[in-house]
Amino acid sequence: MDINTIKIATWNINGLRSGWGKFYEFLRSEDPDIVCLQEIKVDDAKLPREYCEPLGYKSYWHHAEKPGYSGVAIYSKIKPVNIRRGIGINEFDREGRILTVDFDGFSISNWYFPHSNRELARLDFKLKFNQAFANCQRSSKNKKLIFCGDLNVAHNEIDLARPKDNVKNAGFTPIEREWMDRFLSNGYVDAYRHLHPKSQEFTWWSNRTGVRERNIGWRIDYFLVPCHMQNQIKSCKILSSVRGSDHCPVILELSVRK
Repeated sequence: MDINTIKIATWNINGLRSGWGKFYEFLRSEDPDIVCLQEIKVDDAKLPREYCEPLGYKSYWHHAEKPGYSGVAIYSKIKPVNIRRGIGINEFDREGRILTVDFDGFSISNWYFPHSNRELARLDFKLKFNQAFANCQRSSKNKKLIFCGDLNVAHNEIDLARPKDNVKNAGFTPIEREWMDRFLSNGYVDAYRHLHPKSQEFTWWSNRTGVRERNIGWRIDYFLVPCHMQNQIKSCKILSSVRGSDHCPVILELSVRK
């Protein structure tokens, strides 16, 4: 049985056009096999070819109907065997939030979760989306399905700099955190926390002056790996020094058995 180590990155780029230079630099320096992007905010049909096939990568897209909004993409040096855009629920799929790609030996599902917004105006929508995500996990017959992306929730107090100030705020409400508890209890591990149970690192910072410099952040970007694959996790790193977005990349190295 062949065993290969693959390098997978997830990054909310917060606008691919504006972040292109830093993204290209990231591809060149880190050379991941697969990159999952969220919040691309662009339709690939409107981009030059160099945005779609840089440095030997092929790209696959699920953009939102609304211009300049949401959207996800996957760049890969590995040829996929199948691609699925969305989950067949129009209210979510029209926002371009889900892209699943099957490879030989494993699958990646790239998700961009809604934000609950100020005063939790969109919390009900997010909870419906969360449930759809959980349903996909439960109904999947694919036992090698890895989920990743921006989940827009800090799971535990260690996952944000100021938990006491944010208990009732979007992304750290008890109901959002409890949902994460339930999801993980159904057979998945948070790859970063599995390897780093006591580390406090963040993946998102407000754009307000000085916030990132003082590291007042949240960890809301994840790799969720099936429990039966947790021994295949080689490393999971947060690249907080990488700029180009209000988020930073997370890189998972995984041994894959074909």
